[in-house]
Order: sequence, then C-alpha cells, then structure tokens
Amino acid sequence: YAMLLSLIFLIVLVAAIVGFVFRHEIKTNFESNLNLALKDYNVTADRHSEAVDTIQRTLHCCGVQNYSDWERTEYFSQRGIPQSCCKNQNDCSEEDLKDPNKAKLKVFVDGCFFLVTSTMESKMSVVAGISFGIACFQLIGIILSCCLSRYITNNQYEMV
Repeated sequence: YAMLLSLIFLIVLVAAIVGFVFRHEIKTNFESNLNLALKDYNVTADRHSEAVDTIQRTLHCCGVQNYSDWERTEYFSQRGIPQSCCKNQNDCSEEDLKDPNKAKLKVFVDGCFFLVTSTMESKMSVVAGISFGIACFQLIGIILSCCLSRYITNNQYEMV
C-alpha cells in the first residue's frame, strides 16, 4: 500500500513540475489557437466558433489582444465583429459592428487572451493548495502504512 501511494505521489509531483515548467508554452499555444479560431470563425455550428463566443460572452472580452483583431478576419469583411462581443445584445446592429469606430463604443474593448490567462493564473493558487493538501494526505498515508507494516512484522516475531 505504501508503494502504491508513493507511486501516485511521484506521478502527481512530476505532473505539477511539468505543468510549472511548461506554463509559458501553454500560454503561447493558447494564444496561437485563439488567433486561429478567430481566423476560421464562422456562423455555422462550429465548435471553435462556439468556444470563441462562449469565452467572449463569459469574460466580457473581444478578440485576442483587443476588438480590432477581428478586422483582420474574413468574417469581419462579411458581417463585422461578432454579436458575442456586444456589451448590450439589443444595442448592437450589424451596421455598427461593421464600422470599427462605432463598434468601439458598443463592444468589449479588452482582449480575451489576457483575461483567460489571468483567470487561469488566479485559479492556479486554489489548484496548488488543493494539490498540496492531497499530497500531505498521501504522505501521511505512506508514513502510517509503513508504521503498520513494521508493527505487524514486529508482532509476528514475538508470536513465534
């Protein structure tokens, strides 16, 4: 039992170290994927487009760095900035969303990349705390199982 707990503890430890070491690559990957999702954004029931809409609605953001990122997309030339960027859904017309100057007043100006990464980083302390708590319980379990094993071994010698 102690060996199994030790193995699980080592796996969790390695996963935490790998996550910490590669966190910058995760950010870079996320940014490039978000840029790609904006470039390929369309109105069909595409899961990448739905993800972009969900992020923009939930975090009250627009684009990767800011709302002007949409100007470089094919979607913008056809329909303007997506409705998911609007501060007030009832106040956004397609006409306003096609004009960047008018859209600036009606859409969220902040980009999603910074908001997503800052939200993830703020939640990391909670994840780290929970992981540390689980690791402590695993270490206590390892120590107690070793003590139990030693106690059982000592009692068997006394019985013989």
